[in-house]
Amino acid sequence: MDSIQSIARSAEALTKPASVQGRGFQDALASALQTTSDLQKESGRLSKEFSLDNPTVSLEETMIAGQKSNIAFQATLQVRNRLVQAYSEVMNMQI
Repeated sequence: MDSIQSIARSAEALTKPASVQGRGFQDALASALQTTSDLQKESGRLSKEFSLDNPTVSLEETMIAGQKSNIAFQATLQVRNRLVQAYSEVMNMQI
């Protein structure tokens, strides 16, 4: 449940205007990357615990954590691709 709340907070922070949140793009991006990393670590931990037959970890919980991690990674990858594309376009502009 903690990871869902952190995703919601990150999404909320990314949708607020910079003047409202008082943070820059770099901070928002770093926060999103940290959230993605945390989700991947949690997914790996749950997967390991499930494979070790830990009775407190369910298959459903493990699969949901894996999907959250995958979605966060795909979103991060898309943002990176768009940033690289924008950078390339700026560098190719005629002055």
